[in-house]
Amino acid sequence: MALSSFDFQQARVKQVLFKSRLRSVLYGVREADAALFSAADSPLGQWLQTVLKPSYGGRAEVREAERLLQQQLRTGQELTTRYQRGHIEEARAGLDQINAFADQIDAVLLCL
Repeated sequence: MALSSFDFQQARVKQVLFKSRLRSVLYGVREADAALFSAADSPLGQWLQTVLKPSYGGRAEVREAERLLQQQLRTGQELTTRYQRGHIEEARAGLDQINAFADQIDAVLLCL
């Protein structure tokens, strides 16, 4: 059973939400909170647990998506720390890394 296009789109929307929230932190619109970098509180992390794992939990792609999400969240937290320390342009430039993780997650999900 392949991942439906609806489920894939849900995952993409949740990634856009994270990237939007992180961008708003790095551009001074909002304050970062711990929940932003928690897989359990992340919309994509919650989707992985409630939608993907029940149907595909044993697949290597699910474990890879979780690993990539953890890396994405950790990188986002590092970028936020750089921003808070005054390395604003460096932190904003790191958004390319976040986009790369999102692309990798998409590629993994397309394999389901």
